[in-house]
Amino acid sequence: MSESRHEVVDDRNRFRYEILIDGVVAGFVQYSLRGGRVLLLHTEVPDLNAGKGIATELVRGALDDIRRRGRLMVPICPFVERFVERNPEYDDLVDHELFATLNAEARKRK
Repeated sequence: MSESRHEVVDDRNRFRYEILIDGVVAGFVQYSLRGGRVLLLHTEVPDLNAGKGIATELVRGALDDIRRRGRLMVPICPFVERFVERNPEYDDLVDHELFATLNAEARKRK
């Protein structure tokens, strides 16, 4: 039995990182851009792929790409935020000032 091939790609037209398994989209991280920062908004992996580590692989690939591009990011998505907490080697990618500002704005709206 052959092993499946996983690849994380940036679909810039759709503003999302996708994980492809044998060329088929198996999940994505939606993002937006703000002041040169990448705001990671939402991670989605269909139930069919849940529990297989695909979301973790996806987020790691997205963050590695953000690092290669020399950018900073803001983990709006709770999954991405937890990933960074559990993998502190990615903490240097977080724009903590913008993260705090956006959290304060969100609290005001509640």
